[in-house]
This record gives sequence, structure tokens and C-alpha cells, in this order.
Amino acid sequence: VQLQASGGGLVQAGGSRRLSCSASGDTFSNYAMGWFRQAPGKEREFVAAISWSGAIVHYAASVKGRFDISRDNAKNTVYLQMNNLAPEDTAVYYCAAEDATYYGDQYYSETVDHYDYWGQGTQVTVSS
Repeated sequence: VQLQASGGGLVQAGGSRRLSCSASGDTFSNYAMGWFRQAPGKEREFVAAISWSGAIVHYAASVKGRFDISRDNAKNTVYLQMNNLAPEDTAVYYCAAEDATYYGDQYYSETVDHYDYWGQGTQVTVSS
């Protein structure tokens, strides 16, 4: 599956941004999806994940209550709504897909190595 992330840009602290990730090449609803981010000099870290049906979502503690992950399987797209952004949210944001065909509709993962496919990343910069 091919993933294309978009929606990044420059935003002021306290502002909002919505990222999108469009998928193609396979049945999107077979995949659990995740968002990760990587700041300069740091390792890639988990942000949010959603099961293939959308029934289950999970967030990193640092973004819980501020970010919202959702998906539209009819549009082959997963979203990350980011609110109340802070300078420490500055990073390249990546979407990722893991084949969850055999895992049931409550499966998700926050582990980088579990994901099979990655988008190219979109830069989010939060100014103070």
C-alpha cells in the first residue's frame, strides 16, 4: 500500500492543524493505521493509532486530549486533528499502515517495527 501524508505547515502555539494520509494500492480497511513523529536529533515516536474499523483509538500521553485520530475507509484516508499545538510538537509527522487482516477490529499498535508501510512525512512547525 502507498501512503501520502499532507497538511503540515507552520502554525502558532495554541493553534490547530489537520493532517491527512491517503492510501492506495490495497484494501484500506485491512490496515490498522498510526501516526508517528520525529523531531531533529530524536527517535521516531508514537503519536496515535486507530484500528482498521475505527472502533479503537490510542494516543501517546503527550498528545492525549489535544489530538484526535480518525479514519474514513470509504475515502481511504486517516486523519490527525491536532489542537492546542505547542512548540514541542514540532516534528516531521509520518503515517503508517499495518496489515491487521487477522487481528480483529480492535487491534492497534504503537510500535514502529510493527508497521509495514510508511508515508513520506509532512513537516509541522509550531512557533512560540
